[in-house]
Order: sequence, then C-alpha cells, then structure tokens
Amino acid sequence: MPTPVDLPDWELSATPLDRSPALWNRTTLDLSSDEVLAQLLDRGDMTAWRELYRLAATDVTLRARIKRIVSTVPTPLPRFWLAALAGLGEVVDFDAPLLDYYLDNAV
Repeated sequence: MPTPVDLPDWELSATPLDRSPALWNRTTLDLSSDEVLAQLLDRGDMTAWRELYRLAATDVTLRARIKRIVSTVPTPLPRFWLAALAGLGEVVDFDAPLLDYYLDNAV
C-alpha cells in the first residue's frame, strides 16, 4: 500500500468521491450530473456512499436528486437510500414500487 509520500498531490487532496472506483470512466467528479450521481449510487463503495450521505445531510437538492434517481433508475440498494433519506428528514413512501435492479438490468 502506498504511503502518503508515494501518492501524487491530487490523490492527497481528493475526496472519497473523487477516488471512487465507480467513476472509473470519468476524469473528474461532477455531482451536478445525474448520470454521475446514478453511477455512484450503482457502483460506489461504502466510503463513497458515506460521503454522499454526508453531503446530502446539508443539501436538500442533492437529497431530492438521490430520491428521484433511486425511484426511477434500477439501483442495487434503493431502499437503503430511501431509508437514509428518511433519516435525513425526507418524506419517503416505502410502499412505492421500485425497479428491480436484477430483473430490469437483464441482458
């Protein structure tokens, strides 16, 4: 494992979202993009999800976008995100139908 001395400067200042393996096909993090946000919700790791939750705690617009994405795009853990959003004060309908990640992504 590299030590901080071995890491490039950009890795030392990068956030967990910047370093997320979910963004393997991106050169920069653009959280204003629904596509990037959906990619993080779909392919992110726990570290990236913690950072998203931390940001959503103070950003009502981000919370609304997360809610819309997990309600309309098949993601692996939509109820996890809905529960997290409810914990942040969002009104959530847990009985609303959600797309099935495993059925709706079948090839």
